[in-house]
Amino acid sequence: MSADVVTVLVVDDHEVVRRGIMTFLETEAGIEVLGEAENGREAVTLAKKLEPDVILMDLVMPEMDGIEAIRQIRSQQTKSQILVLTSFGSDDKIFPAIRAGALGYLLKDTSPEELAEAIRQAAAGHATLNPTIASRLLRQFSSDTEPTTPVEPLTKREIEVLQLIARGLTNVQIGGELFISEATVRTHVSHILGKLNLANRTQAALWALRKGLVTLNEIGSLGAPAD
Repeated sequence: MSADVVTVLVVDDHEVVRRGIMTFLETEAGIEVLGEAENGREAVTLAKKLEPDVILMDLVMPEMDGIEAIRQIRSQQTKSQILVLTSFGSDDKIFPAIRAGALGYLLKDTSPEELAEAIRQAAAGHATLNPTIASRLLRQFSSDTEPTTPVEPLTKREIEVLQLIARGLTNVQIGGELFISEATVRTHVSHILGKLNLANRTQAALWALRKGLVTLNEIGSLGAPAD
């Protein structure tokens, strides 16, 4: 399999919807569907077995809902990125999904072209959020209670990297700003996520916002590409 191919697991309890998504994705160059699941429990099992680059996750499903499935998949330490695709845009679905470890959040009225691009972006570590959802998410997290203090404090350099992540810079751009290599930036990002016990750059950007390291006006596109 080419390293440029993005592998996907499709999770949705409605067979017609699931098969429709799979049929479309199979026509997209550079995307390969590895499997399908009809509930969260199956998703957790297949995520561990198949290790896809991206998991396209519905939220309201029988046996185990999408939010609990996201939590369990994240606890497996898989490198799969999770992209929510749902009909529900209410706060009681959006916020728990992002807290559980979803990288992006899309509604099912998203166009097929936008969905394919979102999958490619998710594989690169880039969050895709509807602008309205992103605004609500940022405002909610900026007013949340004080974020958990890491057991091991961030270094001065890690704080600088975190601030640039929150401002929407890519690893290449961060390296240029700080005059360090992209590989060094990757190492810093990995250490930041580990120290803060966070799943992805989206959560890191929101942590920085809540900690006051950036303001709501400064924060950039959530989860900039990991390059």
